[in-house]
Amino acid sequence: MLSVSRLLNGTVEPGDALRYGRRTSAVPAHLLHFSADKKPVVVWNVTRRCNLFCMHCYSDSHDCAYPGELATEEGRRLLDDLASFGAPTVIFSGGEPLTRPDLFELAAYARDRGLRCVLSTNGTLITPEVAARIRQAGFSYVGISLDGIGPAHDKIRGKKGAYEEALAGLRRCRDEVVRVGLRFTVHRKNVDQLPAIFDLLETEEIPRCCVYHLAYAGRGDRIRAYDLAPQETRAAVDHVFSRARDFHRRGQEKEILTVDNHTDGVYLYMKVREEEPQRADEVYQLLSWNGGNQSGVAIASVDPQGYVHPDQFSWHYAFGNVRERPFGDIWTDAGEPRMAVLKDRKAALKGRCRSCRYLEICNGNLRVRAERYFDDFLAPDPACYLTDEEIGLTPGTPEAEEAAKWPVPIQAVRTGNER
Repeated sequence: MLSVSRLLNGTVEPGDALRYGRRTSAVPAHLLHFSADKKPVVVWNVTRRCNLFCMHCYSDSHDCAYPGELATEEGRRLLDDLASFGAPTVIFSGGEPLTRPDLFELAAYARDRGLRCVLSTNGTLITPEVAARIRQAGFSYVGISLDGIGPAHDKIRGKKGAYEEALAGLRRCRDEVVRVGLRFTVHRKNVDQLPAIFDLLETEEIPRCCVYHLAYAGRGDRIRAYDLAPQETRAAVDHVFSRARDFHRRGQEKEILTVDNHTDGVYLYMKVREEEPQRADEVYQLLSWNGGNQSGVAIASVDPQGYVHPDQFSWHYAFGNVRERPFGDIWTDAGEPRMAVLKDRKAALKGRCRSCRYLEICNGNLRVRAERYFDDFLAPDPACYLTDEEIGLTPGTPEAEEAAKWPVPIQAVRTGNER
């Protein structure tokens, strides 16, 4: 997760994190990215059931009951362990978490154990009564997914009227004084909606927006042909950066973030180095503390059946199950081979990632995309949109020859071809 608005606009400095000793237990939520001990934010997918059918859904959810999901008491034990382990935040996700009857009971329990509670929802089930219960349960933030305006959103979400329902849910949370923001997953089916989403932030006085890049997981893997080509991604990120700066110039303090393509951090640094060179070193320092991709390090996923994964897009690979071992024991098990690689992956990566001069601040990007695209967990991420020249890859060198074994889309696009 990249804090675009703060890094681009200079509203966060290294001293802000150092003031708290860069300790997860001490820093406020907006500085968690820069902690040194990297205790994981945990996405708990409390149910796989969902009332919508989104084309990019990583959990491939349907509106039906799924067997074997953690029961209430098992959920409490998980939350006890997360609190004891020092996880700062639990994100209640799904499926659609509001379809789970004991959601508010579990959230209140997590809050009482000192966990920051976040709700990730499609927003369509937030009635006035539900909004009040969200506040009462102690959710500090609600992220509502919008994939466009009106019919564009409805088409992607698989339900007519889903946009109006989600927008009504957002307004109801705001009426209850619950902090709320948007989550927008960008691909070719909706990249044209990005400007309107940023307009909506202003007209609806929404303080936060996370722009997600497409992850090749679940139904998202099936639509990877609709992922943006490198020059399209760059244009979309340029728009995000431009709008974040425009909000700041006009005194509209919006928190803008991008998620799941850590090339964005490198690209942001390159922009700052070009336009504000006096700030480049401090931005690089913050990005190195952020660490790029944090799957298996500072982000974790627990699926509805209790399996622990590197992130919410990697359900095909589990480290263990919380029914059998506490989360903390699973997360610190250096004997698990993939866990060991994720904790220190730089030397193991292949192709362009291994040779990239910015590996320190990207950390190899999203491994699930590489694995789905190349059938190799350590291959380069095909969604990198930087050129060989930008990442310091010199033609004719052994590094360039190694990278050529893993042809990524940018090579095809630069010759005018699409993947």
